[in-house]
Amino acid sequence: MMSSLRSSVPACAAMLFAGSASGADIASIRPIGFSADGQVFAYEEYGIQDGSGFPYANIYALDLAKDTYLPGTPFRVRLEEDGATIAKARWQVQNDAETVIETRELANHPGEFVAFNPVTEVDSDPHKLRYRSVPVLPPVGEPDTLVLEEVPQALDPRCEGMVEKMVSFRLRFTERDGKPADDVVHEDQRIPSSRGCVAGYRLGGIVSGTAMGGATVEVALVMVLSAGFEGQDGRWIAIPIKTAP
Repeated sequence: MMSSLRSSVPACAAMLFAGSASGADIASIRPIGFSADGQVFAYEEYGIQDGSGFPYANIYALDLAKDTYLPGTPFRVRLEEDGATIAKARWQVQNDAETVIETRELANHPGEFVAFNPVTEVDSDPHKLRYRSVPVLPPVGEPDTLVLEEVPQALDPRCEGMVEKMVSFRLRFTERDGKPADDVVHEDQRIPSSRGCVAGYRLGGIVSGTAMGGATVEVALVMVLSAGFEGQDGRWIAIPIKTAP
């Protein structure tokens, strides 16, 4: 599934390279939901910008079938006045996105985190998630295993002295429903310039939903790690890995 979303979705990353006294900026993420037909997925990322200290919030609405943004999206807010807060930035971007969220009824189909791997996790593999798609107990179905493979690329001259390497990535299922597999669901053709001086990635989570007719839809959340002023900044990319027919 290599298409315009894969080359343009790093705009979702909105890479910013300044620094802050408290270190680099790892964005938080909140899934908003899927449309009833499983063709649209939206999520919010937010945080304090590395360097400036400005609060920001972004909402991305993706057409999973066409691998592109919905028209008029994404929505981005960055508040640059004194005393601005994350809460205010989030309120503003949610207000901006309200029509899309309500029209598509995204909040009625919120989806579930069926796997999550934050940067604070110490013992887990940052490039591998093994999970079940249905969040119930006793467990239903057998596990899937998704791996992220980094692919070395030529160092952009603009990034010399900022990162030691630059990488693209691919996503591959090595297990489907408990059985061995070799199924590439995404592979970069290049590193889009909007990712900036990207030094690595983290397979951060899997969000699962159910479309009409009972089909499972899933999105992988990949964190793009780029050069920051005091460490690495992290922004999120959503990659469809199971789509509705």
